[in-house]
Amino acid sequence: MKTAKEWIGELGLAPHPEGGWYRRVYESELRLEGDCPAMTSIHYLLEGDDFSALHRLKSDEQWNFYAGDPITIHEIDPDGEYCSTVLGNGQFQHVVAAGHWFGATVEGDYALVGCTVVPGFDFTEFEMPSRDVLLAKFPNQHELIVRLSR
Repeated sequence: MKTAKEWIGELGLAPHPEGGWYRRVYESELRLEGDCPAMTSIHYLLEGDDFSALHRLKSDEQWNFYAGDPITIHEIDPDGEYCSTVLGNGQFQHVVAAGHWFGATVEGDYALVGCTVVPGFDFTEFEMPSRDVLLAKFPNQHELIVRLSR
């Protein structure tokens, strides 16, 4: 099995603002209103000592497990309810619905996944608020927010 550093170098990954490493690997030539690509996808690698901070998108995001250790996607829906999904070990795909707050952790050394967003991802539609903002919005998710916010 390759190491995280080998994948980062081989795939040309760069640091992601939410944590982890990424590189856009596809952007559809098909454009929607406002010149938005119909679909985008990235390779995303998260190491075990890091986390993907809670954030949300205005579009659905499909996660596909590729290699490494299981990765847990933590979600808070708009009503403040928590759920989690573990990718790897037999479950290889999960869709995070638009508007859900989500982050991720790895149970091991690293996980390599692909993330596809439809309509395509744009950082102007990426929202990653402070810990204080999330705690005020979802006080019942205190432990998770402290663990997955910066």
